[in-house]
Amino acid sequence: MSEMAGEALSGPDRVAVLMMALGEEYAAELLKQFDPRELHRIGASMASLSSVGRDAVSTVVAEFNNELVNQNALVIDSRDFMKNVLTRALGRDKAKNVMDRILNEAGATGVEALKWMEAQAVAAGLRREHPQIIALVLSYLESAQAAEVLALLPETLRHDVLIRVATLDSVPTAAIGELNEVIEKQVMRNINAASSFKVGGPKRAAEILNAIDTGISTPLMDKIKGMDESLALRIEDLMVVFEHLLNADDRGIQNLLREVSSETLIVAMRGADETIREKILRNMSKRAAEMMRDDLESMGPVRLADVEAAQKDIMTIAKRMAEAGDLNLGSGGGGYV
Repeated sequence: MSEMAGEALSGPDRVAVLMMALGEEYAAELLKQFDPRELHRIGASMASLSSVGRDAVSTVVAEFNNELVNQNALVIDSRDFMKNVLTRALGRDKAKNVMDRILNEAGATGVEALKWMEAQAVAAGLRREHPQIIALVLSYLESAQAAEVLALLPETLRHDVLIRVATLDSVPTAAIGELNEVIEKQVMRNINAASSFKVGGPKRAAEILNAIDTGISTPLMDKIKGMDESLALRIEDLMVVFEHLLNADDRGIQNLLREVSSETLIVAMRGADETIREKILRNMSKRAAEMMRDDLESMGPVRLADVEAAQKDIMTIAKRMAEAGDLNLGSGGGGYV
């Protein structure tokens, strides 16, 4: 694959190179400052760039350190980078919407396209395929995604598929091409037939209420309670989200940690944003924080449903403490925490 020269890079390409050179953490913080149209252009560039020449990197990152400038090329797993950065910057749901648009335009096909889909969609597309096809696909997915897909397959299929994964050794290049054809012709058709475009819902209503002033959200929720109390409770539950812990002061976090079991906390933190992780760890003893970091690093894949359940358990405790005046979650909870 040929290297990109500095003069061949467009404006968005240059920004993408800079983001990749800075690394995920700093890139995520910078991306928060862009508007959606700019973000889309930069993300599309990230998806298309794979090898950037030394001169191009030197031009874009003129004041960067010598080690980076002296490389012959900057070769990056750009799609994994883009996925991680956008998720850090926007959260899982918004990042997925941006990535879906980018990848549709970038022409991702076959197994590469499946890597960016939700496990439910991949499982729906695979459940009628031969176990050997499913095993090949799972072997190419990330471990966490493959685990989610396997768990969603019919129970009668799981053991057969896993045995085939375990006994796979090497696959001829021609077979990969055939696998991608099967995915494009059959699996994608099954996914499209089983999928629907979700809009609205209690979660969306909760997000909107979280974003407006309490003076507006409180009377709105009062009216919803009068019309449908069950719906109001579902919205309120979704308004109390794990990210609201960022609004709490250190004393409040310390109070909360005394009420939460370590088992629940580690599962909840497994899927938490890095900023929330650090806030929680900062409010633990040095020894406890070190042990928690070690446990998180050695922890295997955790189902998204388990992470969400653990986070909800913690936020239920947080809500109770907030009502008792032992925890202040700020204004992010829409007035209901």
